[in-house]
Amino acid sequence: MSEYLVIVESPAKAKTIERYLGKKYKVKASMGHVRDLPKSQMGVDIDREYEPKYITIRGKGPVLKELKSAAKKAKKIFLAADPDREGEAIAWHLANSLDVDVNSDCRVVFNEITKDAIKDSFKHPRPINMDLVDAQQARRILDRLVGYNISPLLWKKVKKGLSAGRVQSVALRMVIDREREIKSFVPEEYWTIGAEFLKGKTKFEGSFYGVDSKKVELKSEEDVQKILKQLKGNTFKVDSVTKKERKRNPAPPFITSSLQQEAARKLNFRARKTMMLAQQLYEGIDLGSEGTVGLITYMRTDSTRISEVAQAEASGYIVSEYGKEFLKTTDKKEKKQTNGQDAHEAIRPTSALRVPTEIKEYLSRDQFRLYKLIWERFVASQMAPAVMDTMSVDLVNMGITFRATGSKIKFPGFMKVYVEGTDDETDEKDRMLPNLAEGDEVLKKEIEPKQHYTQPPPRYTEARLVRTLEEMGIGRPSTYAPTLDTIQKRGYVSLDNKRFVPTELGEIVLELIIEFFPHILDVEFTAKMEQDLDSIEDGKVNWVKIIDGFYKGFEKDLEKAEQEMQEVEIKDEPAGEDCEECGNAMVFKMGRYGKFMACSNFPDCRNTKAIVKEIGVKCPSCKEGNVIERKSKKRRIFYGCDRYPGCEFLSWDKPLARSCPKCESLLVEKKLKKGVQVSCIECDYKETPQK
Repeated sequence: MSEYLVIVESPAKAKTIERYLGKKYKVKASMGHVRDLPKSQMGVDIDREYEPKYITIRGKGPVLKELKSAAKKAKKIFLAADPDREGEAIAWHLANSLDVDVNSDCRVVFNEITKDAIKDSFKHPRPINMDLVDAQQARRILDRLVGYNISPLLWKKVKKGLSAGRVQSVALRMVIDREREIKSFVPEEYWTIGAEFLKGKTKFEGSFYGVDSKKVELKSEEDVQKILKQLKGNTFKVDSVTKKERKRNPAPPFITSSLQQEAARKLNFRARKTMMLAQQLYEGIDLGSEGTVGLITYMRTDSTRISEVAQAEASGYIVSEYGKEFLKTTDKKEKKQTNGQDAHEAIRPTSALRVPTEIKEYLSRDQFRLYKLIWERFVASQMAPAVMDTMSVDLVNMGITFRATGSKIKFPGFMKVYVEGTDDETDEKDRMLPNLAEGDEVLKKEIEPKQHYTQPPPRYTEARLVRTLEEMGIGRPSTYAPTLDTIQKRGYVSLDNKRFVPTELGEIVLELIIEFFPHILDVEFTAKMEQDLDSIEDGKVNWVKIIDGFYKGFEKDLEKAEQEMQEVEIKDEPAGEDCEECGNAMVFKMGRYGKFMACSNFPDCRNTKAIVKEIGVKCPSCKEGNVIERKSKKRRIFYGCDRYPGCEFLSWDKPLARSCPKCESLLVEKKLKKGVQVSCIECDYKETPQK
């Protein structure tokens, strides 16, 4: 009876914690939730104030049996699941299953898995926070009421296997609305005039600004020619020189959404992968002689707060490594997220002194890359602003003004460690102008007018969609990755060049939800629901009241949909070719990953094949087949010969129909971070990258 039993979610977390607590403590893993609503039925008694019916999750019987056996031998039980709503609910379910008094000091929480944090948390156990539990229950019940009522309707009226949820439906609507914006977009013509100038032997660039110091937009070639005709000679006079010093502040440390966005931009990670790796870093990595150590703080957070201890440690590292001048001097209070719960700290390394390169050998390649990103972002957030020298020069010829701008890093500050990525392509290079003063003359070396057209808004990447959902107050840190995962798994969207494209099935489902369940898709309504869940967590409102307020209106919509929703037949399109196995016509069908070809004589003939996309290039290997676009099992695009397996040519880079002018071999398009570069597969021929 001398042992204390500690229950966490995962074996990795259990192993790390047990090492810190000593022999008196036995740490076991529940492997996540042990109880949940049943999959086979609604599991919510609407007539009894939405009482949930919890059952032991299938497959968790042996785990629960082992925990009960260990609980009988323990003097005291501590429930140490993650420090959020979900973790509190896991602790509550365990307490109910193991007959632990929820009002006793049985709950232990910590934001980081380090020796000091663990030991301190066990000095301050508390009762289970039922407000947190109620908030999690309310979300679970809301999602169950929506999903288990709308999904069967969609199965009946459209096709089996479909689903609808509160957050996923809003995300789907955003993707489809963006696609409609793109399709209805009417490009507008505009022009720019670029110029290259000479001051002595120094070249620099400028562009047309306006006439008589007033900004002028060029909308046509006629406008351009009018400007060019006014110019006389090659000499421009410096009309004004503006020099400024500009400060650039570091980005705050990561929260869940910003981590997902930055990992997508810089590491090309999907949201799900980012969270999986972050979980591993949080739960602990074996660092050899140091043992298993949690490397980052908890990764589901919407707070940018940093503890004083972590700030002091980072400050010490910065001063010793870079010098006192690189340390942030003013401790500007971080703005609290408008819709944030501010439950715990930002995502940061548990120790700034654990430099990524020093522990690289213990991490997988992807673990190292993510840890390095988190470490650099945190350390940079505690550093001084960068200082930029900027210069703007107006150059005039016959009243026509060209403007040249330049900047140079005067003091790198935080940029010595890390610079935040952006969704838009930017050029971070220094562009300093020569020393110029008012009245100086410069020579125009070259002038180049360019025609442009306005571009439609871009399709959503995972990073953009997460950021937009966050800005609108839709969802919470734990919901972004599963939401994006679900709309892809259901076949509502597909990824094209890492951007979301709605499928025909997605559009059909959205139209039905818009018609019969408008509240589900109302952004303000969904954001308000998130605020209501926060109010439950804060103990300001009863969860039953929130659910009841939603369900009364939803029930009416449901009754109307049951009576009025028409069956939607997704007709098979003729594919224009016959089945090579039985001779019947092939048709296009809608599947989980979009369209594919299948025999119209199904189920007697089960022949299917992928839709072949030719790119107009002859196979460079066999000279007989055509190169087609294919997809790997992980949905990555590659190119191969249509005579496979007879010809095994393949390329990750897109082949082009023209040959290398140098050696006549195959040219391919290589994707760069900022555009595309055409290069030869045999020789060193390369073309200038195109954005």
